[in-house]
Formats: sequence, structure tokens, C-alpha cells
Amino acid sequence: MMKTLICDCNRTMPLDLPAIARALEKTPNASADGLETGHTLLCRREASAFQRAAKATTASAEPLLVGCTQEQRLFLELNAQTEGAASVQERPIRFVNLRETGGWSRDAASATPKLAALIAAAQLPDPEPVGTVSYRSEGRCLVIGAAEPAARAAALLGDRLDLTLLVDGGALPQRGEHAVQAGRLTHLRGWLGAFEAEWTSGNPIDLDLCTRCNACIDACPEGAIDFSYQVDLSRCRSHRDCVRVCDAAGAIDFAREPLQVKERFDLVLDLRPAPAFTQHAKPQGYFHVGADPVALAGAVVELRDAVGSFEKPRFFRYEHKLCAHSRNEKVGCSACIDVCSASAIRSDASMKGKVQARGPRPVGESARPQPVTGGIVVDPHLCVGCGACSTVCPSGALGFAYPGTVDQGRRLRTLLTTYRHAGGKAPAVLLHSDGAGARLVEELGRAARVDADVRGVPARVLPVGVWHTASWGLDLWLSAIAQGATQVWVLLTDEEAPAYREALAQQMAVGQAILTGLGYAGTHLRLIETRDARDLAALDTALAEPAATTVSRPGTFAVQADKRATLDLALDHLLACAPQAAETIALPAEGAPFGTLAVDTERCTMCLSCVGACPKSALADNPERPQLRFVESSCVQCGLCEKTCPENAITLQPRLWLADGGKARRQMRVLHEVEPYACVRCGKPFGTLRAIEAMIGKLAGHAAFQGKAADRLKMCGDCRVIDLHSDPGEVRITDL
Repeated sequence: MMKTLICDCNRTMPLDLPAIARALEKTPNASADGLETGHTLLCRREASAFQRAAKATTASAEPLLVGCTQEQRLFLELNAQTEGAASVQERPIRFVNLRETGGWSRDAASATPKLAALIAAAQLPDPEPVGTVSYRSEGRCLVIGAAEPAARAAALLGDRLDLTLLVDGGALPQRGEHAVQAGRLTHLRGWLGAFEAEWTSGNPIDLDLCTRCNACIDACPEGAIDFSYQVDLSRCRSHRDCVRVCDAAGAIDFAREPLQVKERFDLVLDLRPAPAFTQHAKPQGYFHVGADPVALAGAVVELRDAVGSFEKPRFFRYEHKLCAHSRNEKVGCSACIDVCSASAIRSDASMKGKVQARGPRPVGESARPQPVTGGIVVDPHLCVGCGACSTVCPSGALGFAYPGTVDQGRRLRTLLTTYRHAGGKAPAVLLHSDGAGARLVEELGRAARVDADVRGVPARVLPVGVWHTASWGLDLWLSAIAQGATQVWVLLTDEEAPAYREALAQQMAVGQAILTGLGYAGTHLRLIETRDARDLAALDTALAEPAATTVSRPGTFAVQADKRATLDLALDHLLACAPQAAETIALPAEGAPFGTLAVDTERCTMCLSCVGACPKSALADNPERPQLRFVESSCVQCGLCEKTCPENAITLQPRLWLADGGKARRQMRVLHEVEPYACVRCGKPFGTLRAIEAMIGKLAGHAAFQGKAADRLKMCGDCRVIDLHSDPGEVRITDL
């Protein structure tokens, strides 16, 4: 059982320890151990109580939880100095912020349910570990920019990194301390430890050979050469005196062809006004600072430490069988590609369903062709772990793994359950990032402590820190409402890319349309957009919004790894508790993961191309009759059927269909049915009347389909073969 120590921080926040303990005792897997005694100055006068707890938990190897993040460093140092206390590797110490998130709000006296919920969530087991992505940097760094700032940056990095300066104008220093190239960058790709840079160099002076003796500058009558040691060709009048004086070094050659240079680097420092990468999240190992001295100072610190081996989590999981991006080289859903701010996702539509070509292979590897992923390709080295791809993915093919939805759902359910056990009412969930979002919440709490006009984080608002706010989507939001939350708010700061904001807004519009259609009054899903502490007053006002209507009976279901399964569980419970559910809820066209199809029966020839294109088997044929059948709950509105249809007979219709208590959308129904075409020879149905008539009409003028050949178009496959072989007028191969 996990021991918990909490402190009222010099009596600045009220703590009802017995009430917190009772709530934890009612919560599965939570522990009230340690709450028999409260503390006032745990980090100072009562530090010995922490030391005793550190030693007591050593034998059990159970983590120790401290309800303070302010003095986290001090407690870790104290643990290391305590004789008989295990190291944090053997017995972890966790920390949870109770002060700024609730104890320092204006309604702190009624915050006991929230404090109990935060403690219970902090006691949960660690999430399942994820794989890692490795980088290796040997310190080869390319510095791009004008000569003077490049040289200044090189002076700060030269003792640590192997530098190459790619300069385009400006005076070079007299001393040649680093490799210098003159040219224009044409392409840059890659990431930490694996950058590939290409540039063109077309000037007559080769800086690799130039000794900077300045003889060419002195000899040039037009002054076309300066301390950049490059020829200004617009001023040069072809005297070639510079070539004569540089004869020994041979650095100047006007007949030299422009060079295309390609080299590999581990790191890149870009001092130019515009970055080489246009995406919001630049690759790790690339630093664009422009002319900002503060940004340069920060980049220098990071660059000096960027030598060696590094690892980061593999933030995503991808199941290509569920992917609705492409079929048969037709592109359907591209939501993940569009939202990725790191350009880590690319289309590979041409490979979907194909196999690798046969060729040389390692010894022992199977000779059978191996299937390739196709669809999309996610580069883990470029992925920054925002999780936005999983939020917009309608099929669940992409999922966020740091942590996964099962662990996030367990945390959410624990928060809401404990809050309810402690007597809390109308909880609202506030999602914020572990970085800038957490700092903003802490600043709001601190302001509430000293400013009577600031309310702080209300007692009913449960802050939930996440790696990135875009990693929670519709499945978790609706699960929160179904499990008793009145609202889900997402706190956005300058960390979030514009594409994330747009995607979250679209998903929230879908979720709010569903909740409104089910009769739940109020606004349940909302983005709270802020910059920094300048917007504390606006944040304080936003968090004071009254509660919206929620379910009368909180759900107890567990969030699943499968996104669609979680959505079904949440929707079923929301529908069961709905105040007034509409049979059909229209959804926004952008981002809707549910819907139906409208089939133009006048255009449809029942070719069934759409059935083969559907990645979720929402469309199906009928082996007994010419029918196009459909299961609406399986449709993800990817549009592959619409784009595959040769007759343009299919249109997407986003909606949530709740007829028959939501059962109708899970049942197969017929979208289109036609009379079969009977073989003119044996009478067996083998196609549709419209398809055969269309084929006959299109081939009517073709020389190969005249007379008996035209009649064979009206036969089934078996009769066509029989007729060919039994017709004495047909030319046989033996007759040739």
C-alpha cells in the first residue's frame, strides 16, 4: 500500500484528512496510509517525518507519495542523504500538486473531494512502458548564415563540436579555425544524428583552398573581392589579376563548374531569417534562432549537450489494417497527414496491399514476399509526441501510446470515482500540458493566494496534466461526460500548433453536436485559449463557468485500447441516460467519424468497387442477390467508397443514427438492390441488368464484339466458354 504525506504549507490551505482518507478507502486500489497525521512544514521543521516514511517504505519497495511539487528537489536530496532509505530507482518517490491546483483557491474549504481525487490518481500504477527511438550524435554541426554571426556562434561551440560553416556573404575572420563553405543551401532533411544538407557553390574562389592571404583583394582593380573572399561577379571586369596572384594556392578558377555538395551532419544551427523547415515542430537537432540573441544562447546550451546517444519514447502505435487512408491507390482519409506539425507522417498510398519485391535478402529470411504497410508511414525520429494524429484518426489505426488510452481512461475514471466518493458534485475536467499548461495553472493558484479578485482553480475543476493536450480526443472526452463529468475543457497555450487548435475545435464541434442532440443542456466541450500569465484573468473567468447537464448515473465502463469500441461504450451510456435523444443527429462535415452513405440508384451499376475499397467492411455485397449492404456503425466517413465509385454515385452524410435505441446503426441494411441479369443460355443470374446493358452499350461499336461475340456478353462465364468451344465457326489454335 502506498504511503502518502501531505502538508498544509504553513497553514495556508485547509485539509480535511479524515474525509480524504474515507474517500480513498472507498476507491479501488487507493490507499489512505500516511493520512493519519497531517503536516504543516514537511519540507522544513517536520522533515524527519519524511525521512521516517522514506525508511519505512524501503522494505516494501512501494512508492512514496508526497503532496507537494514545490520542494521536489529538496525531498529527493533528503532521501539520498537518509541512512537506510532506498534510492528512487529501488523505491520511487512521486509528487502531486495539491496547493496551486486546489488548496489555494477561493473555495479551498470545499476542495476536499478534488484533493482526494488527485491523490488517488497519483497513486495509480505506472503506465505500461513503451518502446524507444534512438539517436546517435558525434557532434558534427553545420552552422548556416552570414559570415559574421556564424563566426560568433562558432566561437561559442568550437571547443565542443566539429563545426562546418556554410556562409552566404559577410566578412570572414582572418584566422581559419573551422571548415568554411560558401554557397546557398538547396535542401535539408533528417533529424538529430542524421541530417543531410545539400548546397550549391558557384563562386570562382574555393574557400577550402583559400589561405586568406588577402593578395586577391589587393590585386583586384574593381574592388570585386572583399573579406568574404568571394568574387562579386557583377563588379568583376575579367582582369584576372586575382588569378595571377593566387597562382601558388590555386584557390581561384573562373572556369570551375558550379559544385553540388552533399554532406551529412548530426546537428544544424540556422542563423538565417527564415528557417529551412516550414513545419511548426522542427526536427530534433535543428535549431533556428535567426538574429535573436536569447534564442542563440538557449540553442548553444542545447547544442553543447547534444553529443552522444539519446532515446525518446515511441509515442504512437499504428495498425495498418485499420487505416482508411488508401485502397487501390485511391486516397481517402488524410486527417493525420494534414494535422501533423512535425511532417512525420507521409502518404504511401501506392503501396497499400502490395508486397515487397523479390530480391537479395539476409540469410535465413523467408523467401516469401513480405507485406508492406502502405497507407501511411510515420517516421518515429520526427514524431514529437503531440498525439494529434490519434485524435483525428476516425478508425483508431493511429493511437497515442505515451501513455495509451487504457491508462488515460483508468486515470480519468479514478479521478471521477474518488471525487464522487468524497461527496463532490458537478466535476469538470481541465486538460493541460505538463509544460506551459501546468505552469499557467500554478500561476493562477499563486495569484489566488495573494489577490482577492482571483478565484483560482475552482473546487469542482479537476486538473489533468498530459504530455500534450492534442493527445486526448473524442473517445476520452465523451467517456469523461459519460462517467459523470459535466464539462471537459482543454487549456491551450503557445505550445500548440495552429493545426492542433483547428483539429481540436473540429472534434469538439462533433462531440458537442452529439451531446446537444442527446438533450444534454449547456456547453460541455470547450477550448480555453491563453498565451501566458497575461491571460490569467481570462482563465480565471473561464474556469468559473457554471456546470452543464451530465448523466444521471455515471458510467462504470473501462476505456478500451480500440478507439471505436470506447466510443461505442460512451455513446451507449450517454444514450441510455439521455434527457431527450433525437433519432438522427446531424454532425459537422469536418472531422465526423460517424455517418451514412447516400447512393444515387440511377447512377449505381452495382459494380461493387466500393465494397472492395471499404477499409472497415462497412459495405458488403450479397452472394445470393445483387445488393449493396451497409453497417452504419462501422463507417468512418473516410470517403474511399466515394472516390472509388466510377459512376460518382456515392455521397457521404455525416450523422449519428440512434434509431431503435442505437441498435439500428449496428445492423446491416440494404442501400441499393437491382434485378439480376439472367444468362441467355442457361438462365443463371450472373450480373445486374443495368451493368450488362451498360457494358453492351459501350461495346456495341467494337469490332471484336459483333454477332455471336455480342451474344456471349449476355452469357455467364461457364456458358461463354462452352459456346466458344462448341461453335464450329470459331478459329481454333490447332487450325493456325
